[in-house]
Amino acid sequence: MHKEEIELFLKRARNFLDGAKERFQKEDWDLTCFMAEQSVQILLKAIILEKGGEIPKTHSIRKLFGILYQLTKDEVFKYDRKALVFLESAYLNSRYFSFVYEKEDAKEALKIAEEVKDLVESVRYNDKNQ
Repeated sequence: MHKEEIELFLKRARNFLDGAKERFQKEDWDLTCFMAEQSVQILLKAIILEKGGEIPKTHSIRKLFGILYQLTKDEVFKYDRKALVFLESAYLNSRYFSFVYEKEDAKEALKIAEEVKDLVESVRYNDKNQ
């Protein structure tokens, strides 16, 4: 297992989520959404690595969830597709397009990122206690 690499990714994921919360407080909706997406993407890659997979060369959160489901067969990784599509859009829209996110979008992005973090922490906790 790549323990140091996993820990680095988990730390980065936490830092991106913390950064998203800070940007939300400053009413920077675009960066809130982008950083929430990054936290989820990096967190999922860390867990894929922890579960014995290779770090995939994709930025698609839906694909990352699919890989986790293939690795674990855990139904918890069949996450709400609509939410994932929304969060994935932040990866490009917040950086490259003239799309403007609003406060409600930023709230939703943070909500999804927190839910995914909680989901992953629950799976990791259950794995350690089995």
